[in-house]
Amino acid sequence: MSGRVESILSTVGGTPAVRVNRLAPEGINLYVKVESFNPMGSVKDRLALGIIEEAEQSGALKPGQTVVEATSGNTGIGLAMVCAAKGYPLVVTMADSFSVERRRLMRFLGAKVVLTPASLKGTGMYQKAVELAETHGWFLARQFENEANARMHERTTGVEIMRDFPDGELDAWVTGYGTGGTLKGVAKVLRAESPGTKIVVCEPEVASLLASGEKQERGEGGSPAASHGAFTPHPMQGWTPDFISKLTEDAVDANYIDELKTIAGPDAMQCSRDLATKEGIFVGISGGATFAGALAYSRTLPEGSTVLCMLPDTGERYLSTPLFEHVVAEMDDEEKSLSDSTPTARYED
Repeated sequence: MSGRVESILSTVGGTPAVRVNRLAPEGINLYVKVESFNPMGSVKDRLALGIIEEAEQSGALKPGQTVVEATSGNTGIGLAMVCAAKGYPLVVTMADSFSVERRRLMRFLGAKVVLTPASLKGTGMYQKAVELAETHGWFLARQFENEANARMHERTTGVEIMRDFPDGELDAWVTGYGTGGTLKGVAKVLRAESPGTKIVVCEPEVASLLASGEKQERGEGGSPAASHGAFTPHPMQGWTPDFISKLTEDAVDANYIDELKTIAGPDAMQCSRDLATKEGIFVGISGGATFAGALAYSRTLPEGSTVLCMLPDTGERYLSTPLFEHVVAEMDDEEKSLSDSTPTARYED
């Protein structure tokens, strides 16, 4: 995007599909949709804008009313941007196991961050948001069951994919699920306009909620009533909470999913590092996980096939996580040796 725009919100969406050149299996046309090109660096900017604007139009969100939402970080950061631009106070609830840089980004954008115990997982932070909304009369965004989330992806992400891969060109689309908004919205478009495209959904190996076949307990309005029995903690932040969202369940019920892939945490982190060092594409653990699924599926396809993989966010959300534990601030021995190989400006510890 270039030129003048009326607001930062005008820059949401329109992300590129970038060809993978060095990591793609031989003979496969592998592309990645790089959602870090959104203004706050993640795919969740889309749902944040979609939910707020639909709520304004319906009257569910009143001028000056406080917005509240449970988030692992990216939705909260997107909402903080939207609320700052539109003048709404924002309170987010977040389990204290998620990376600290996410909290700091939200606070920098003017949001209040209410932490919940990690032991209560995603359902704990969700229930806290519900309580705060009910107690204070705030607008609850409900990203996990709000149809505005899926509708935003239907009219933006799905349309962009069909623009970039017209006339049945796309053989497979690979994604995680998280809130289910991207999955449900894009899958609806693909089934209608590119029915030959296979929809491949990834989830953590240690939290294979969909693969388990176990139904999610639900409360009012489709909200999660309890943690899912197949959940255990995993490193892919924002990629499969401890419950199956209502939007994800809708996609399952509509038979939108053609294949499930389970991804191991170490594979996710290795793919994130490989994308950075071999393609120059900077993503987080969830992006690495989705790319691992895309690689695995691509290897099963005939030569000439075209695959698109969603990369949901930027690697900067993960600086304090194990993804960066091998990256140090000081020079290593090889770097010191390089410094010592010429006589000037040598650095001494």
